[in-house]
Amino acid sequence: MAKVQLRYVAQARSGDKGNTCDLGLFAKTKEMYEVFKREVTAEKVKAHFEPLVEGEVSRYEVDNVYALKFVLEDALGGGAPSSLRTDNLGKSFGSNLLRLEIEVPDELLTGEHCIKVPPGKT
Repeated sequence: MAKVQLRYVAQARSGDKGNTCDLGLFAKTKEMYEVFKREVTAEKVKAHFEPLVEGEVSRYEVDNVYALKFVLEDALGGGAPSSLRTDNLGKSFGSNLLRLEIEVPDELLTGEHCIKVPPGKT
């Protein structure tokens, strides 16, 4: 097992509506998706975004596209028009999530399963 940032093994997409952020995390293969389901929990995502996310984090599994969808409530400081944050939009959350570290079996750290093979794992 190796600890790697999601940026090596996932793609992410994010957006916002009001004070809610919507995140999608996509795996390249079914095997990596199974790792995501085990490793990337709603609790870990909430902890990763503390103290930005003040509300609940919900996770939905989208098996047909190997994706996890997260909905982060009360996450944007009130939303675009009322927030005092420098970047108060949800679109930056996808890049931020890719910095989360997870445990991945060594045999999955190949070009077949990764977006970019982590350093030292060629």
